[in-house]
Amino acid sequence: MAVTPFSLPPRPSGIHAQHTRRCAAINGGAESLRRARSLHRPREGEAEVVTQKGWNWSVIAFMATIHVLAVVALLPQFWSLPAVATLVILYWVTACLGVTIGYHRLLSHRAFRLPRWLERFFATCGALSCQHGPIDWVGLHRHHHKFSDTEADHHDSNRGFWWSHMGWMLEEVPALAAVPRLTGDLATDPYYRWLNRWFLVLQLPLAALLYWIGTATGAGGWALVLWGIPLRLVLVYHVTWLVNSATHCWGEAVHDSGDKSRNNLWVALFTFGEGWHNNHHAYPHSARHGFGPGQIDLTWQHIRLLRALGLATQVRLPRAAARPVS
Repeated sequence: MAVTPFSLPPRPSGIHAQHTRRCAAINGGAESLRRARSLHRPREGEAEVVTQKGWNWSVIAFMATIHVLAVVALLPQFWSLPAVATLVILYWVTACLGVTIGYHRLLSHRAFRLPRWLERFFATCGALSCQHGPIDWVGLHRHHHKFSDTEADHHDSNRGFWWSHMGWMLEEVPALAAVPRLTGDLATDPYYRWLNRWFLVLQLPLAALLYWIGTATGAGGWALVLWGIPLRLVLVYHVTWLVNSATHCWGEAVHDSGDKSRNNLWVALFTFGEGWHNNHHAYPHSARHGFGPGQIDLTWQHIRLLRALGLATQVRLPRAAARPVS
């Protein structure tokens, strides 16, 4: 299948590359805040998304519960090879197929195209990760790319590792108000609207299936449920969040992306190639993130397979590497 090449305009190089983004350079980030407020205001006919400052107690309660259940899953009576296999399979289905392929490279950046039925399959895998429905996830991610590492970025890494890792989501997120303006391509799909509203409910049929399999096979119904849902969710959460935190703190910046993004090998290994984050911020619409020597990108290998099968089309790749920082 044909590959769609693209290139980016030259980027300014220099040791202070992370400060060259226009919205961060004016008035210490005031311009980024002005642009964000404009983006957050609904247009005529759009519903207003109201966000208030303060703790988001529903998210805090959910995260506390799911982490406690993950610890319970590690009790000796729930250990077994079927439980570990369940964790590994669902980790791949939700983290790789769902988040990195579905939510990120396919829906957020449209780095390639799939038949609608297959696109919806990958989006459903993403919804099983419990990281928002597809519309909110994509909208927040596109917002991040617009304001990366400025005051308007909802997980601005300049506020510290904890904030960019998970602290930001424990408070109300003003960037949610911008989601309707950033996701018009998804909001017209009734299935995505349904999935965005009911993504949490998908854990119930999954739990019932795991319990039935565990009981029928003698592996233990609750063992498969605990390893396949709370423990798996916590693992996928933290490896996903490392892309927001660790790859904006540690690693190598080989491209002038205009922010603090870094290429990080160990994050890439856990996230199926998402750790080549500096590459991604230099070429956000590339279907391939690991395009340097030795940069393993398992998500790209999945996309290559889909392309070989004639399922993935309009695969977008950069013509040349982004301009290196001097």
